[in-house]
Amino acid sequence: MTIIQHAIWLYHRFPLSYRDVQELLHQRGIQVSHETLREWCMKFSSLFAEELRHREPRRGSRWHLDEVCTSVDGVRYWLWRAVDEHGFVLDILLQRHRDTDAAKTFLTRLLGEYDAPAVIHTDQLRSYGAAIRALPSLANVDHQQVISTRRCDNIIEQEHRSTRRQERSQQGFKRRKRAQEFLNLHARITNSHHYSRTSICASTRQNHQRKAFQTWSNIAAGVA
Repeated sequence: MTIIQHAIWLYHRFPLSYRDVQELLHQRGIQVSHETLREWCMKFSSLFAEELRHREPRRGSRWHLDEVCTSVDGVRYWLWRAVDEHGFVLDILLQRHRDTDAAKTFLTRLLGEYDAPAVIHTDQLRSYGAAIRALPSLANVDHQQVISTRRCDNIIEQEHRSTRRQERSQQGFKRRKRAQEFLNLHARITNSHHYSRTSICASTRQNHQRKAFQTWSNIAAGVA
């Protein structure tokens, strides 16, 4: 399980292909085919993502929501993403449409995992407002629509870039279910290493990294 854990962590933590991970393991004397790596990811990614999600602390009370277009096997999808005010990913969902029903589905999914926020920041897509008004649990939420170039929306734009890098490394997503599983685990691992990329001092950053490594090592007990 240790080798499987490390291989899956490499694939989701960095913009690497299966063959890249295969070569890195080979350098350590571990012979694994890229097809075996694919099977490991298909089998364990969702389990690891769930374990990490349960270990995450309580998130902030301000949600930033956005959606970008992506392609899955040549078909256009919309990648809906929510982060809190600190930049931690709350959830990611691939959907075929960019309308009120899709916005409502995403918000309902978020409310199934988190308490209603105090503020929701979105772009000027009207579907957000309609979906928020349709959900009683969001009746008292302050909905603020912003222009994507403003600083308060840069938080979520940064997270989109991370996903784009991973998407390019895989030469695009091939299957919707597999893409969703990949994005779920990628988001949780990104959250655990969130402070590794900030301008904090080296000792604090290293301490955060050690905690992230330890958390990843501990999830084997929950999956095994």
